Amino acid sequence: MKSLVTGGAGFIGSTLVDRLLAEDHTVDVVDDLSTGSLTNLSQARARAGNRRLSFHRLDIRSPDLARIVARRKPEVVFHLAAQADVRVSVARPGLDADVNVLGSLNVLEAALAAGARKVVFAGSGGTLYGVPDEVPTREGHPQRPVSPYGVSKKAVGDYLHYYREIHNLEYTVLALANVYGPRQDPHGEAGVVAIFAGLFLGSQRPTIFGDGKQTRDFVYVDDVVDGFVRAADKGGGLLLNIGTGVETSVHELYVAMGALAGVRGAARQAAERPGELQRSALDPDRAGRYLGWKPWTSLDEGLSRTLDWFRA
Repeated sequence: MKSLVTGGAGFIGSTLVDRLLAEDHTVDVVDDLSTGSLTNLSQARARAGNRRLSFHRLDIRSPDLARIVARRKPEVVFHLAAQADVRVSVARPGLDADVNVLGSLNVLEAALAAGARKVVFAGSGGTLYGVPDEVPTREGHPQRPVSPYGVSKKAVGDYLHYYREIHNLEYTVLALANVYGPRQDPHGEAGVVAIFAGLFLGSQRPTIFGDGKQTRDFVYVDDVVDGFVRAADKGGGLLLNIGTGVETSVHELYVAMGALAGVRGAARQAAERPGELQRSALDPDRAGRYLGWKPWTSLDEGLSRTLDWFRA
């Protein structure tokens, strides 16, 4: 299959590229390298040479995107490129909408014009549902995002429905939980696992904001990538949660990672951050039914692999 991955030099995107190449896909990567890195694609480039991998340094808002997609003619577009920092979206909602909404529209228009059969979109399960009424949260829960980032992800889901109904462009939205694993940058919009890993291995004590009882659903990047690959042919027209359904508190994460890193002692404490979600986990049952997907990597195994990568 011919695939195009936007954001393909990022943490999740580059892991997806590795998987696609391993399954003999021809892959085009579009990334402006604002947060991604060519280092993330070094293994893929060495494996594929010049035959099955092409890289295009390009912002998804660029008018040149349509020309590239038309020339390469992918069957499936995996759309992961985004302004992914919730804090930036709050400080600069216009920028967030420009990249995540208008940029995504540019991707959809390019995919439609090039005759792509499907778009698989990286949604945000942690922001899409807002403050959840139930945990783990199912896809039927009202979508009430409380950040511009969540609003932009919801808007793209609505546009995808329009393109399917009116233009017959198939789609699947994967609502991702808190993804972690190798290649995640401990800076910028990084998740807590990458931040803790960088600090633990640098002989520094991480900071826990509030009482540490706030929970998240930590899902390993290889499991997430498996969901994307399965969605290339399944789950048309659906929003599907990609998570474990298990709540892990920040304090529990600190203890588990400290034990694996060989670090003892309490975390630094700081005041609770205003507006922080207290509980979050996604029910993955629908993904199991429609994609045959399930998370198979335990938290301890995933954390161990992640720390090994950071050590290396």
